[in-house]
Amino acid sequence: MNARRAVGWGSLSRVFRGCANPGNEPEKHPWKRYVALGDSFTEGLGDPEPGSPGGLRGWADRVAEELGKDHPGFTYANLAVRGLLLEQILNQQTGPALALEPDLISLNAGGNDLIFRRSDPDKLAAQLDAGVELLGSTGATLVLFTGPDWGGTPLLGGSNRAKVAIYNENIRTVARRHHAVIADLWSLTQEADARMWDPDRLHFSPEGHRVVAMTVLDALHVPHSLRPLQPRELPERSWHQARAGDLLWARRYLIPWALGHLGPHAVGNASGAKRPDALTLSAAVKPPASITSESPATGGKAGR
Repeated sequence: MNARRAVGWGSLSRVFRGCANPGNEPEKHPWKRYVALGDSFTEGLGDPEPGSPGGLRGWADRVAEELGKDHPGFTYANLAVRGLLLEQILNQQTGPALALEPDLISLNAGGNDLIFRRSDPDKLAAQLDAGVELLGSTGATLVLFTGPDWGGTPLLGGSNRAKVAIYNENIRTVARRHHAVIADLWSLTQEADARMWDPDRLHFSPEGHRVVAMTVLDALHVPHSLRPLQPRELPERSWHQARAGDLLWARRYLIPWALGHLGPHAVGNASGAKRPDALTLSAAVKPPASITSESPATGGKAGR
């Protein structure tokens, strides 16, 4: 058994809870290199940051920032490319990820398949299982994600919600089989807040990415400095205002995005990875711009 895997998740949990430290102070986390795989969610769409590669920050950058604190030499790569399907992510990103020899890997994939290709969640899970088995053979700690609850999103809820729920249960099974950690987005109660979402209602806002980063770090039992913002209350909207907003959103965001994913050329390019090289945090992550709690909310999930 690989030495990293032999440590065992239970042992790591006890260390991070301070049980293995006589002074009852949390030990430093054990990871030295983190590689993130995925699509637009992992790339950071919805979280603009001019100082970051591609002009995006995102939850994975935020996780890497926290993991790099007081860990000289910690490195991070982000291979995510927007628009990719599960099979494309595994085919294009697994090899480069393994070549970087990470000891921590996150993988989120399948959302584009479910929402825009109406794929079978059970068949997707079989593909995911094979990919996770290969990634897990390195002994790296794996982080998988359940999909968010789309129930309150017009046109994307309904049958899609049921398929995401089925896929989530399959992901939990895959995680148990390969000793992966689950970052559970389905159970996040904050998702009901419109301020968690970008105006396109398909990607998380900066605050949403912050909450996802907190979820990942909590799942890894890593102490961190991230705290949720306390944004001001949004004014209530009438039913007619909400429906008018839904129609505007569909024309401006949903239809163009769906056409881009359903067309014959909706194929990503592995060479467009956000951070293809594993770099130290000083080289990989620029100081983020400040985000205030008084930033106006311009979009979000209607009816949520």
